[in-house]
Amino acid sequence: MPQFNLLRLRCIDGELTPFNGVGRSFYLCHDCLKEDKKVIRALMRQCRGGDKDKHMNTLKEIITDDRKS
Repeated sequence: MPQFNLLRLRCIDGELTPFNGVGRSFYLCHDCLKEDKKVIRALMRQCRGGDKDKHMNTLKEIITDDRKS
């Protein structure tokens, strides 16, 4: 799948954010976002733990904002 079809994110100090062009990042495909267990594992691994519910809520906000633009 081409990268422009993927959602690009990053974690800064355990906080999930959209990628802003600086630093390390990771990609999630839109099909994978439908599988909560896989997404949670990926987020917990990338963000070095943290609050699962907070990460999922932030991810939902990022997805909503991404679809608006």
